[in-house]
Amino acid sequence: MNRYPKRDDLRAMSGYHSPQVSVKVRLNTNESPIAPPAEFLQALAAAVGDVRWNRYPDRAALELRTAIGALHGVGADNIFVGNGSNEVLQAVLLAYSGAGRTVATFEPTYQLHAHIARITGATVVSGRRDANFMLQADEVQRVLSTHAPHVTFLCSPNNPTGMAEDPALIQSTIDNAPGIVVVDEAYAQFSPHTALSYINEDSRVAVSRTFSKTWSMAAARLGYVVGPNWMIEDLEVVTLPYHLDALKQRAGIIALQFLQHMEHGVQAVVAERERLIAAMQTMPLTVWPSQANFILFRPNKAAAAGNSANAVWQALLDGGVLVRDCSSWDGLDNCLRVTVGTASENDAFLVALRSALSARD
Repeated sequence: MNRYPKRDDLRAMSGYHSPQVSVKVRLNTNESPIAPPAEFLQALAAAVGDVRWNRYPDRAALELRTAIGALHGVGADNIFVGNGSNEVLQAVLLAYSGAGRTVATFEPTYQLHAHIARITGATVVSGRRDANFMLQADEVQRVLSTHAPHVTFLCSPNNPTGMAEDPALIQSTIDNAPGIVVVDEAYAQFSPHTALSYINEDSRVAVSRTFSKTWSMAAARLGYVVGPNWMIEDLEVVTLPYHLDALKQRAGIIALQFLQHMEHGVQAVVAERERLIAAMQTMPLTVWPSQANFILFRPNKAAAAGNSANAVWQALLDGGVLVRDCSSWDGLDNCLRVTVGTASENDAFLVALRSALSARD
């Protein structure tokens, strides 16, 4: 095959993905285990007939942006929407990073922050979290002072480690960062903290959210960012026209009408999360606390004893349960991550996990 060579800086990169295999219990991608209410499906089905399919969608997505803004007490001009929060993050990086610019992350964290930054041609610099995966102010300041990043990412709660950042640390990062600070809040509804209050027209703060985790809409791929008006205008410059289809816009508007259902779902997931953590703490595992809808854990026995993350992951898969193997990620040696599922899914996971660990004693 006479292939045309891709860019030199992309040759060492591979695409981001998580395994998609046929399995009874799939707990590897942090989706909501709770389906949307029947009323949402009925309203969306009715909306299909209202779409003018021969016409382009509202390029500004104004009705959707207005509805999201109302949820957060801001105007439509403070909201940018995209095809999942990843497209939103890409827009931020297209606007403010790129060749000759620097993007800061703090590892281990969400891999797509660095991945998308490199795709835009930016240089990625990384700070480190401490042994408990918490971010310390002196390390943030070191990265900011040394590298003067054009974009700095904070992930709160942090994926895949689970804990929200200290609000004081977020504030100090915003105060000291020379460029844009992006606070990725994909899991914010599971946490007591949010950075939304830091946004004003004089700030350089973007807070990204998604409909995938708590609004039970992972299939729709819908995300947004809340930011100052001037930032939203910049993001619109780098975005393709008509990037958000009409039915997706309508789905987001309808979903926001079921706020109480979403909040009840969050409460149910949090209760299941705490039940899972309590059960896992009785096993030969290191289990980290979480303020998200997933749990990071590590088998205590050494890989030489056959209890490596890879071995436990495979044993779980053999038992019909798929979790995320994070052991190859930066700073996460021998670690796995499980998404909080339904009560029955979580029960199946615990049974399979006990079996996997006991088989390797």
